[in-house]
Amino acid sequence: MDVNNTIARRIRDLRGAKGWSLGTLAERSAVSRSNISLIERGESSPTAVVLDRLATALGVSVASLFDRDATPSEDELSPHSSVSNQLLWTDPASGYVRRNLSPPARSPIQLVAVEFPAGQHVSFETGVRDAEIYQQVWVMDGAMEITVGDRSWRLETGDCLAMKLDCPISFRNLSSRSTRYLVALCNLSFDKSWSKQ
Repeated sequence: MDVNNTIARRIRDLRGAKGWSLGTLAERSAVSRSNISLIERGESSPTAVVLDRLATALGVSVASLFDRDATPSEDELSPHSSVSNQLLWTDPASGYVRRNLSPPARSPIQLVAVEFPAGQHVSFETGVRDAEIYQQVWVMDGAMEITVGDRSWRLETGDCLAMKLDCPISFRNLSSRSTRYLVALCNLSFDKSWSKQ
């Protein structure tokens, strides 16, 4: 399935589960109604910043917007994720490439691998969410600067940074080569009823 169609279905399902109109999601996310409509029809490739605004408004992580099905059947809840089935997505604004590593089996933990191009910058306006989500970033190769709220860290290969997704976060690759890093997310508000295997 095309990644834009996966994102489209997931946002439609999450919005529908809350009983929100397009206008309500637009108001809560500061993303225009027309842009959300295009995204939900799979006719627009949203940027990472737009996805973060929508995820924050919907009370989920950005990684969960790449889940293939919002309500998978028990047969689809495999604990295995083969590399050929892992969704790849490229941010049209920065060119960063993210791969969702986690299997479809519901878990409070999600893993995402990212390749962040040299000289690029992405800022998320992440705010307080309904869900309590924590994230750790482990740099596998390269270096980058991460700012969480008003505090910045320079991470080199092997460094790890933990944060709660409740304030603005920015990622900068100030080096002359791509940086690869792993993101581990934990949703403490996880619905355990979906974790049956």
